[in-house]
Amino acid sequence: MGIVVDNLQRIREECEVLKMTDKQIKEIMCRLHNDLKKGLSRADHDKATVKCWITYIQDLPNGKERGKFLALDLGGTNFRVLIINLGENHFDMQSKIYAIPKHIMTGTGIALFDHIAECLANFMKEHGVYEERLALGFTFSFPLKQLGLTKGVLQRWTKGFSCSGVVGEDVVQGLKDAIARRGDVQIDICAILNDTTGTLMSCAWKNHNCKIGLIVGTGSNACYVEKTANCELFDGEPDKEELLINTEWGAFGDDGSLDFVRTEFDREVDVTSINPGKQIQEKMISGMYLGELVRLALVKFTRMGLLFGGQGSDLLFEGGSFYTKYVSEIESDKPGDFTSCMEVLEELGLSHASDADMAAVRYVCECVSRRAAHLVSAGIATLLNKMNEPRVTVGIDGSVYRFHPHFHTLMCEKIAQLVRPGLQFDLMLSEDGSGRGAALVAAVACREAEQGS
Repeated sequence: MGIVVDNLQRIREECEVLKMTDKQIKEIMCRLHNDLKKGLSRADHDKATVKCWITYIQDLPNGKERGKFLALDLGGTNFRVLIINLGENHFDMQSKIYAIPKHIMTGTGIALFDHIAECLANFMKEHGVYEERLALGFTFSFPLKQLGLTKGVLQRWTKGFSCSGVVGEDVVQGLKDAIARRGDVQIDICAILNDTTGTLMSCAWKNHNCKIGLIVGTGSNACYVEKTANCELFDGEPDKEELLINTEWGAFGDDGSLDFVRTEFDREVDVTSINPGKQIQEKMISGMYLGELVRLALVKFTRMGLLFGGQGSDLLFEGGSFYTKYVSEIESDKPGDFTSCMEVLEELGLSHASDADMAAVRYVCECVSRRAAHLVSAGIATLLNKMNEPRVTVGIDGSVYRFHPHFHTLMCEKIAQLVRPGLQFDLMLSEDGSGRGAALVAAVACREAEQGS
C-alpha cells in the first residue's frame, strides 16, 4: 500500500509544473494586455504576435434582421452549409455537414474552393432555392487579415490544412471564382468572419450585453468590442464609436512570452505539431492538444514506473491516441468512481490499470484542463479589464467549453478573482455561432446597406 500512495504522491509532485500561481497568472495578463495594445497600434502591429485584426463589423444585431440567408462555416475537417430564415423573434435553420477529404485539405486552393462550391450548389438544390439569389455569410476560422467586410487575406493555415496558393490571397475571391466557374448558382458573399466573431454575433442577437466572443474548441481565439479611437489600423467610416476586433490570441506566446509557464509536455506537443513555434497559447488550451498533453504526462510517469506497474501499451505510446474527449469523460465520473476512466484505459490496452492508476490518470487530466481553464480566464479577464464596462456577457462556443464537465465553473471562479472590482460578467453558451452568427453578419450587412441606400 505504501508504494501505491508514494507513487500517487510523486505523480502529484511531478504535476506541480502544470499549476500556475496567482503571481504567474497576473504576469500573463500583463503581457497579454501589452500584446493587445501592440496589435492595435499602427507602429507595432507588424511585430505583434497577437494581431488584433480589424473585422470591419461595427454593428451588432438589433433583433430586426429579416429574410433568408445562407451561411458557410469552414473551420476544420468538416464544413457546414446552412440556410437561415430570420423572422420576428424566431428563425428556422437547416444545415448539412460536408466532409473535406484529406487530399483536398492538403491539395490546391482551387480544388478546395471548387469542392465547397459544389456542395453549396447541391445544398441549394436540396432546399429548393437553386434559382434564388441569396446573401451568404462566410465563417472562415483560420488567421485572417481583413481588408473589408468582404475581403480577407489568409495569413497561414492551421488545424491540419496546407492548401497551396491560398496563403496571402483573398479567400472571398477564391470562393467567388469557384462559384463563377460553375455558373449555375447566384450567391452574394456579404461578409467574411471567423467563428469567434460569429459566436459574438449569435449571442448578441439574444443578449445585447454580449461584447466578447470566445472559442475553446479545436483551436482557441477571442474577439471583443473595442473603441474605434483605439484601432489605429481602421480605415473605414469613423462615424461609429465601436468596432469588433479579432484578437487571434492563439498566437500569444509565439515570441516566448509564455515560456515561463510551459512544461516539457508543451514543448513536445509543439515540436511534433505541423506548425512548430506557432499558436503557443492555443497548444496549451485547445481540444486539438489537451489529450496529447495528458498522454505525454502518462507516458513519462509510466516510464518512471509510477503508473500501470511500469507497463504501458502500444496505443499509449502512440502520438494522438489519447483524445481530448477522454479528458472530459474521465472527469465526468463522480469522485471515487472510475467507470469512464476504466473504459478509456481499456480502449488504450491498459486493462491492467489499478484503482490507484485510475486516480492518478484522473489527477493528470484535472491538472491539464484546469490550467487550460485558468489560461482562458486570464485572457477573458484581461479583455474585461481593458473594456472597463460595468457588465459584459461573454458568448462562448467550442467542444472543450461545451463538453468538459467543469470548464464553465473553473472559468467563472477564476475570472471573478481576476476582474477589477465592480465589473460584472456572464458566460453564455453560444447556440451555433459559426452558423447562425455568419447569417446574422450577412443580415446586418444587408440591413445597413438598405438603410444606407
